[in-house]
Amino acid sequence: MHGSGKKASVKALGCRLNQYEALAMEGKLKAAGYEIVSYGEDADLGVINSCTVTNEADAKSRNAIRRFIRKNPEAMTVVVGCYSQMAANRIAMIDGVDYVIGNHDKLNFLDYLADDKPVSPVIVRERISREDFSIGFVGDPDFEQRANLKIQDGCDFMCSFCVIPFARGRARSRDWEDLFEEVGQMIRKGVREFILTGVNLGTYESKGNDFLALVEALADLQGVDRLRISSIEPTTIPEELFDMMADPGHSLMPYLHIPMQSCCDRTLAGMKRKYGMKEMTDFFDRATQAIPQLCLGTDLMVGFPGETESEFEETCDRFLELPFAYCHVFTFSERAGTPAAKMDKQLQMEEKRLRSARLRRLSAAKRMSFHEKQLGQVFRVLLENPKDEFYSGYTDHYVRVVVPQSITGLENRMALVKMEKSTPEFIEGRLLSYEGSDEGLVFP
Repeated sequence: MHGSGKKASVKALGCRLNQYEALAMEGKLKAAGYEIVSYGEDADLGVINSCTVTNEADAKSRNAIRRFIRKNPEAMTVVVGCYSQMAANRIAMIDGVDYVIGNHDKLNFLDYLADDKPVSPVIVRERISREDFSIGFVGDPDFEQRANLKIQDGCDFMCSFCVIPFARGRARSRDWEDLFEEVGQMIRKGVREFILTGVNLGTYESKGNDFLALVEALADLQGVDRLRISSIEPTTIPEELFDMMADPGHSLMPYLHIPMQSCCDRTLAGMKRKYGMKEMTDFFDRATQAIPQLCLGTDLMVGFPGETESEFEETCDRFLELPFAYCHVFTFSERAGTPAAKMDKQLQMEEKRLRSARLRRLSAAKRMSFHEKQLGQVFRVLLENPKDEFYSGYTDHYVRVVVPQSITGLENRMALVKMEKSTPEFIEGRLLSYEGSDEGLVFP
């Protein structure tokens, strides 16, 4: 299907992977002649990259689909991704949907589209291959100065609550050459910070290269100023990364987001996680001792079947004791086909909401405390595009900072910023110096 003179919009729901894949889809649409417009504007083609990690994600995906169809009733509507993989027939029943394409073929969705709307929805849902995959970026995608880099997909761990191995398939890695071809393109477009993204990053393995080898190879590239790991499973982290993160001259940033899911051994066992609290407490001790200014975050799930009040309290207490700066809180959601959905002692939604709210309050307090500890210090910040007369950006250890836009044209430059005022979401800073175009540091 050729898009010369036509407009297309892409909507991504859910995780970083979906956001990254939406950018890849936009690049392919541009190469086919489409003009990319924002979701919500008039368009001839809409692509919704769906999410199914929870019941709420399913509902948000359906709402996004219906919103596009209401706005553009004559347009071609294509639904791709995880919800398409798991509930293709339900999506096809939504009036106005033309194509439902699963995860195996979603980046090649243009190959399946005809010039005219089909009489009835077309479903494409193939078995997901376990082979190394290539993405082959084409067109001219609009990278920001910080960009997600997909290196891996799928998972073999089979946690009892998780639908991802069914929605995204088993673990597989991105082809080494294909990955580095895109990195080169990103560098030429001005990307300075790369966020390594996948479902289970630490299991990366392509052509004899593991995750550690990948980090080392990326760090050696000229133009890669920062590498950041998005989220990595606890038992897959090579501790050789510690020395890299501790070195202020290394491009790997001192940041780890480690999804624990619970801080109670009994709950972890029911989740079929691959570690216990003693093992992880020792790991966190080693990490924080080895890496100055490490920012450590986690994911915690509340309301897992059979989780008692005392077990929830144990998770809260351990979260407060451990050196976490924050946690992302997820409420257990029954996913058809997972062992946890069949377990006894399912908690009432009201109880799950109360526990989620409590843990979010604890997280907000820990994040505020972490921010306050940064006050008076000076950190490097990669300034991003200004908004509302402020630059924002992140320190090496992933603290969001805002500074007044007293000088224009500083986006995508590294700056030294003094931390002056903490808020729950970010720190207000004062610009001390910034990279000049040729002359090195410049002082305002």
